[in-house]
Amino acid sequence: MTDRAVALSGPPGSGKTTAARALARELRLEMVSAGERFRAEARRRGMELGAFSHYAELHPEIDRALDETLLALARPGILLEGRVQGALLRERSVPVHWLSVTAAFDVRVGRVAARDGVTPAQAAAGIREREASERSRYRALYGIDLDRARPDFEVDSSSLGAGEVVHLLRQHLREEEARDGG
Repeated sequence: MTDRAVALSGPPGSGKTTAARALARELRLEMVSAGERFRAEARRRGMELGAFSHYAELHPEIDRALDETLLALARPGILLEGRVQGALLRERSVPVHWLSVTAAFDVRVGRVAARDGVTPAQAAAGIREREASERSRYRALYGIDLDRARPDFEVDSSSLGAGEVVHLLRQHLREEEARDGG
């Protein structure tokens, strides 16, 4: 379905992973999740995610290795899900359909609290900590400002169901490829 790699980004709790899985399934794309790989590495090292994020701040080789692995996979038929992948592909002039899912902070807090079985206060603190760590790491590693990086298309999932989000993303991809002659 796609003439280039698809990158799907968004902040914690936005619904990006749910959307990425459904979109990949619908479009018959192979999905590779940076977040899942990062979490797996944290578990392998016996570390909690927040602690591992701080560790990664001091050990940039962790992000570099993960990101280089994902970038090497960027091609038609692949959906890369992660915070920085779209911006990094764009920076390196790799052809990409860069999509994003976002949501209001309070909505994201509620989703993360429900998903992780924590209080809203714990979820909010975790989101803030993770976002600050990612902002710092990606700025230091790649000069990418996640607050300024702009995808091709963004969906606010605050008041939408997963199916609606995926419909909008799929519709955008179809329109973009039709404009590009694909």
